[in-house]
Amino acid sequence: MTMDPYEALGLDKNATQAEIKKAYRKIARESHPDLKPDDKDAEARFKAASAAHDLLKDPEKRAKFDSGEIDASGQERPEHAYYRDYAEAQGNPYGGGMHFDDGMDAGSIFEEILRQRARGGAGGGFGGGGGQGFKARGADRLYSMEVPFMDAVKGATTRITLPDGGALDVKIPEGTADGQTIRLRGKGGPGIGGGPAGDALVTINVRPHKVFRREGNDIHVTLPITLDEAVLGGKVPVPTIDGTVQLNIPKGASSGQKLRMRGRGVKPVRGGKKGDQLVELKIVSPPKIDGELADFMKEWRKKHKYDPRRGMSV
Repeated sequence: MTMDPYEALGLDKNATQAEIKKAYRKIARESHPDLKPDDKDAEARFKAASAAHDLLKDPEKRAKFDSGEIDASGQERPEHAYYRDYAEAQGNPYGGGMHFDDGMDAGSIFEEILRQRARGGAGGGFGGGGGQGFKARGADRLYSMEVPFMDAVKGATTRITLPDGGALDVKIPEGTADGQTIRLRGKGGPGIGGGPAGDALVTINVRPHKVFRREGNDIHVTLPITLDEAVLGGKVPVPTIDGTVQLNIPKGASSGQKLRMRGRGVKPVRGGKKGDQLVELKIVSPPKIDGELADFMKEWRKKHKYDPRRGMSV
């Protein structure tokens, strides 16, 4: 990722965490591939925003990026080679020895010296002894991966393509939350001198769903109902993460009223009680108000007029 994460979200470096979250959700609503499947530009905007949100929503990662410790993809930046600056400084009495030509990577040469020591080869000098038995654990590698909402809440196995063309199969546990990191042991950088490999750390970015919204282990749904269903009540179908079920609407229901469906939420990753599903009702008027309905409501209002806004005066 080359774009600055703040630029991808249309923000500056002084943005608050709330502004970062709001900007990401706005882009997700406008440019999500499920909503604009044939718009490549929208897809690119969404991917850039997702990667930016993944980095900036974590205060620790954000601080490291702002200080220059990691780049926009979350990878650590090479440390400055202060030893090289000293060795090549004018007047350094030890500067007449080995030099690095322009274009050579001092860090790579240093790593090769360690590998030679691990093999017992030349290039000893870190305390003598030829480096026999020197071992070092490989570096951890950081990745991020976007997954569909249902894969996160129900669990799945998906494949991530690595920058070198390789691939890793990542098992996403049921109940995985947005921003959660999965550790794949031994899938990071190779060890030195027979040392163990590092780990792969995969941060999960959960794609928004068009119906469901997750808060903790609870699922939130806005359910449209008809005028007659609101007045008379009755059973109506409602989607859940486990499939469609029938929900009992009470008589005289109002828009904004919330009904709780216990045990219909997300199962926690580490076990425990499932969350609930909260259904917010939204009364939707008929697409066309015919004369019969209009006449009925006029007569009804004459006899049953009421003021739902009573008490709002300031």
